[in-house]
Amino acid sequence: MSDNLPDLFAHNRHWAAQVERDRPGFFTSLVKQQTPKYMWIGCSDSRVPANQITGLEPGEVFVHRNVANIVVHSDLNALSAIQFAVERLKVQHIMVVGHYGCSGVQAAMEGARIGIADNWIRHIQDVRDRHRVLLESVPAESRADALCELNVAEQVVNVAVSTVMVDAWSRGQNVSIHGWAFGVHDGLLQDLGITADNTKPLETQYKAAVQRIRYKWTGNGNGNGNGNGNGNGTHNPEVTKEA
Repeated sequence: MSDNLPDLFAHNRHWAAQVERDRPGFFTSLVKQQTPKYMWIGCSDSRVPANQITGLEPGEVFVHRNVANIVVHSDLNALSAIQFAVERLKVQHIMVVGHYGCSGVQAAMEGARIGIADNWIRHIQDVRDRHRVLLESVPAESRADALCELNVAEQVVNVAVSTVMVDAWSRGQNVSIHGWAFGVHDGLLQDLGITADNTKPLETQYKAAVQRIRYKWTGNGNGNGNGNGNGNGTHNPEVTKEA
């Protein structure tokens, strides 16, 4: 890969010309107002491009990315993006997507010090601490991947209890939130089995997802989400994040 910036413009011109040859009128149609059905909340990692992974065209998915796909109630950037997607673009599905081998999750597992980013990664460490018993039962080499999945479940809940989603559901808007994970090693998406759509109790959905994660990585539990949990952290006032 070239580190020469002018090469990026050359690549862009080549790409644009190739697209126009293959699909005449593509950019003319792209000028129209975007009407995506999907919002992707993912990690900033350059190996996880939302459009390519899902096979969607430009304009078909609205994307928000940050380190380790975190959504917290004080992050006006994320909340503004979600509100724009829900209220302005009328998306029907929000996918919170983590990925295995996430450096942010790994840093949280290790307690690594980076600098100002430590304050952001602290949110993942809260998830780590809440599920310490579960994670300690997972083989060391798999703990970061298990934490990746737990973090996704956590962020699905955070999106679901945001004022944006509470208001959207209260007016009957049809929009669902899904928790997924992407495998950089194989290019495949996994549905982690947590979907919030205001039709089922969020706490039940969260506990079931954590139970499945526990069963996947440890083989303990019945895998159906009905077991009692071992989490030991603080709890969100809207939902008991303990499983």
